[in-house]
Amino acid sequence: MAKLKIKKNDQVLVIAGKDRGARGKVLRVDPARNTAIVERINMIKRHTRQNPQKQIKGGILEKEAPIQISNLMVIDPESGKATRIGRKRLEDGTSVRVAKKTGSTLS
Repeated sequence: MAKLKIKKNDQVLVIAGKDRGARGKVLRVDPARNTAIVERINMIKRHTRQNPQKQIKGGILEKEAPIQISNLMVIDPESGKATRIGRKRLEDGTSVRVAKKTGSTLS
């Protein structure tokens, strides 16, 4: 399995699908399914039953659904534009993610 280019807390841009052009923060990444859950992106409605023991109100809830990682691009922190991600090995041997457009390192 290849290492994913998108991580939790990254700012991403949706490049395909119903939310194309929207930006959001990655909440969770699922490498096995190659999907990510992005804040306020790909919202779905879920009919949920009331459960007083777990403090669940019930009714129709809106929540984020997973979106394919291929439909997301990381936003470069320097320029604020979408960029591809590369990897660079530093002198001390650690590998870091690098924005292809500006060459800046991502956390």
